[in-house]
Amino acid sequence: MVENRFRKIRNVLLIVLVLNWLVAAAKVIYGYLTNCNSMAADGFHSFADGTSNIIGLVGISFASHPADKDHPYGHKKYETFTSLTIAMLLFIVSFNLFKSAIFRFSNPVTPEVNLISFCVMLLTLAVNIYVLYYERKKSKLLGSDILFADSEHTRSDILVSVSVIFTLFAIKAGFHMVDVLATFGISFLIAKAAVNILRESSGVLCDKSVVVSDKIREIVMRTEGVEDCHQIRTRGRTDDVHVDLHILVKKSLHVDKAHRIAETIEENIKAKMPGVTDVIVHIEPDMATERLEGR
Repeated sequence: MVENRFRKIRNVLLIVLVLNWLVAAAKVIYGYLTNCNSMAADGFHSFADGTSNIIGLVGISFASHPADKDHPYGHKKYETFTSLTIAMLLFIVSFNLFKSAIFRFSNPVTPEVNLISFCVMLLTLAVNIYVLYYERKKSKLLGSDILFADSEHTRSDILVSVSVIFTLFAIKAGFHMVDVLATFGISFLIAKAAVNILRESSGVLCDKSVVVSDKIREIVMRTEGVEDCHQIRTRGRTDDVHVDLHILVKKSLHVDKAHRIAETIEENIKAKMPGVTDVIVHIEPDMATERLEGR
């Protein structure tokens, strides 16, 4: 099941890689031919998309390894860690575009805009919209951090492409400096996408709570023999959630019955909460109840 999931993620990344590089080549080549800096910048952004796909493929190859002696919790966080690399790549692209815009501001040129320019941008925009829909759908279906990060990359590419199309209209109307201003804007949009990826990935790597504790408590308190539940903690990825909790049982309860209660809790949580892969139940005697019953 796990191997099948990683294989599906890999296939998605390969398909998106081919589409990204076809789009990138079209925008970069025609951008340079027409001296349109914003179009070429958009093309480099698309090439960065393709590079992130390759990084994602490498990350998936590590994440697909099963748990071992040195990694008893598995290797799935490599997928999350790889998404950080994609974010770093986005920051680099953003910085380089910002420098390019500054250079073009000091050394202006007149871009050439014609019907082919608009056709190239509209066609590549349509491809990017399809890629975004496809990746978002697969990222939710497979619970993949890499696909989510890559879809964020693609979403920023769509925003960039739309801004370039408006820029082409402005250049055609004689406002040539809009090309430079659009490049500045593109660099900020790319940086924003990187920040979004960092926020999502850092939550996983820093063990941010994944599931609302009240939902787990509700499931636990329905279990016969449980007097109370507290200190509920969750961590991990949405497809690999680890739950740690404490329950109170009667002090007089035999250890084998207490163990069966813990097993029942584990089974119920896993059954009712998809994505939970590990549940640790700490059993404590309910001293307060025993004292009240003893009166």
